[in-house]
Amino acid sequence: MSTDTRMAPSVRGPAAPHGADSHDLIRVLGARVNNLKDVSVEIPKRRLTVFTGVSGSGKSSLVFGTVAAESQRLINETYSSFVQGFMPTLARPEVDVLEGLTTAIIVDQQRLGADPRSTVGTATDANAMLRILFSRLGQPHIGSPNAFSFNVASVRASGAITVERGAKKTVKATFNRLGGMCPRCEGRGTVTDIDLAQLYDDSKSLAEGALTVPGYSMDGWYGRIFKGSGFFDPDKPIRKYTKKELHDLLHKEPTKIKVEGINLTYEGLIPKIQKSMLSKDVDALQPHVRAFVERAMTFTVCPECDGTRLSESARSSKIAGISIADACAMQVSDLAEWVRGLDEPSVAPLLTALVDTFDSFAEIGLGYLSLDRPSGTLSGGEAQRVKMIRHLGSSLTDVTYVFDEPTVGLHPHDIQRMNGLLLRLRDKGNTVLVVEHKPEVIAIADHVVDLGPGAGTAGGTVCFEGTVDGLRTAGTVTGRHFDDRATLKESVRKPTGTLEIRGATAHNLQSVDVDIPLGVLAVVTGVAGSGKSSLVHGSIPAGEGVVSVDQGAIRGSRRSNPATYTGLLEPIRKAFAKANGVKPALFSANSEGACPVCNGAGVVYTDLAMMAGVATTCEECEGRRFQAAVLEYRLGGRDISEVLAMSVTEAEEFFGAGEARIPAAHAILGRLADVGLGYLSLGQPLTTLSGGERQRLKLATHMADKGGVYVLDEPTAGLHLADVEQLLGLLDRLVDSGKSVIVVEHHQAVMAHADWIIDLGPGAGHDGGRIVFEGTPADLVASGTTLTATHLAAYVSA
Repeated sequence: MSTDTRMAPSVRGPAAPHGADSHDLIRVLGARVNNLKDVSVEIPKRRLTVFTGVSGSGKSSLVFGTVAAESQRLINETYSSFVQGFMPTLARPEVDVLEGLTTAIIVDQQRLGADPRSTVGTATDANAMLRILFSRLGQPHIGSPNAFSFNVASVRASGAITVERGAKKTVKATFNRLGGMCPRCEGRGTVTDIDLAQLYDDSKSLAEGALTVPGYSMDGWYGRIFKGSGFFDPDKPIRKYTKKELHDLLHKEPTKIKVEGINLTYEGLIPKIQKSMLSKDVDALQPHVRAFVERAMTFTVCPECDGTRLSESARSSKIAGISIADACAMQVSDLAEWVRGLDEPSVAPLLTALVDTFDSFAEIGLGYLSLDRPSGTLSGGEAQRVKMIRHLGSSLTDVTYVFDEPTVGLHPHDIQRMNGLLLRLRDKGNTVLVVEHKPEVIAIADHVVDLGPGAGTAGGTVCFEGTVDGLRTAGTVTGRHFDDRATLKESVRKPTGTLEIRGATAHNLQSVDVDIPLGVLAVVTGVAGSGKSSLVHGSIPAGEGVVSVDQGAIRGSRRSNPATYTGLLEPIRKAFAKANGVKPALFSANSEGACPVCNGAGVVYTDLAMMAGVATTCEECEGRRFQAAVLEYRLGGRDISEVLAMSVTEAEEFFGAGEARIPAAHAILGRLADVGLGYLSLGQPLTTLSGGERQRLKLATHMADKGGVYVLDEPTAGLHLADVEQLLGLLDRLVDSGKSVIVVEHHQAVMAHADWIIDLGPGAGHDGGRIVFEGTPADLVASGTTLTATHLAAYVSA
């Protein structure tokens, strides 16, 4: 009997599936994050799943706020408490069951840090590999990879220094470390000059308040230090100072002094503000300090390193006549060719890794960048694709990649390459989750989850789950608009004038001359990196009469929300105050009406020292942010916290008629609804908005401006197919009211709707930067000569 049971495998039927292979779904049950209404979905693993739906339907809440957030939280919990203290706190998402999660890697559109020493090369590790290459092959040999790094300063120390090597100890009198940082600009590539007229008024004395630097009033500590230093007469006008007195005021090195019996250090004004203001990231400064820095500082290319950030010795070492500074300044596609031409067996694996990295750049449509491009100058879409380069060469498999609209900033020609990349990640055995609106990307999905039916409180449910073909016939908003195609306009508007641009050479522009028509809808298009933003933002200064609206972060704290940003809260507070006979300040969560326990934040932040901090809803006001007494005052039957919880659409109705009628508030709300933000709640923190939502919020705010020319950078970013129609209506209304609208855009529906198209190209980087077509959309389609023409023709005839 025992022999029968040990039959040969070929005789026995197919082996039963292994239990470990049965976990092929990510199961979400009862998700209630933000506006999700008990959502349950099953996401197939090792497949490409696209999440779609109108803006604000809950896509990001499901993908980022639930699946990715829980995965990250569980990974963070594997670290020690000490390490967790340095990491962001993630609360468990509101969901009943989450099963089958794998490690999530989030590739979002957050801009890369704006640190002046952060470049495309440092952000992708390409720079680190190049430094090793030059330290091995560079002639003359100057030192280790550090000698080629603009982030490492040269150090010379003297005195008794003990160097230990194994059991041997050596006492050295001096110690040298060679770094590649330019000593003049400290690796920033630019030097700053200070406009002294912005620091002080030389007709006044210090006692009369000559210093105009923010925070340097004569009543505070700085005033006491400057007056009590004894280096100059505080009652003498600055223009009458001797050379020595002026030098002491502006440049004196730190010196110990005694003021009013207290030991203090006096330092000249310029080194002091350089440390406290000028060495910091400008965007992180308070608005009034930032305004001062922008007024007082002039940035010029460093004369010593010519903007390369590197010291003379780092630039002197070359491979085949090329220094590391030359290599970093090359366009990546050219740099790849140069590296391919190096035949050196001793570093063969390094050369292969470099070529692979540079090929990834080209494949993802970033071959036009150079490694020395500051990372802070990349757009959200470019930043997202730079992050992708890190993951393409990764050895990890069976992880979940989460993408937030990877097609932002991509021309239809580039979207095909992006699709190939997403499929490559999937084919390596990874689960790929994509939040996307573009039909070209939805078409390649293995599985589609459509959320809706509306936005905000009208969304948050799954309207459809299944294949792309199923979506087409599902009758949901996405399904109905999936095959929408805009048609070319039968007649176009006539321009009322032109904006002349002559000899534009910003970035890769090749001395471009172009006349942009005014009084019409003009669209600037071309492949990613062809020079669109350089032309529009570099040649049309945002000044008198020009309103420029981009997708950059809105500067503000976690207390900022659409009501405070748009100025909507002002008329609402006044109306509440008038109706109740009290002060307007009571209706501000940042002022007198704030809940005393949470100071109007709605949550209490508890710092747990070395462990991660915790944010809990304030027990006193239950997250409403106001004192209980303030909530007794009503307007139209609602208190101020209920008003802030309303969506734009609800509030527009509420303030439009009846007792709560406020024309000023109603006008602002109308503009917010116009740009497709009707679903946002008035009190939603600005930090939670997407790039597209931020841009449309700025647009709504600027619509009341007196500007005659509106410059918009991809206004369709983050917009559902159904909302694009509404945006086109808004652009038409702006033009019909006498404004000129210039749009940098890739969406074919916007191109087809334009009165005039300017197409840049033909390629990216140094292969672009030229005007390849100017004329009406119909002429562009008829010409069929450019990449844009081909894609637009296919779109309108589909």
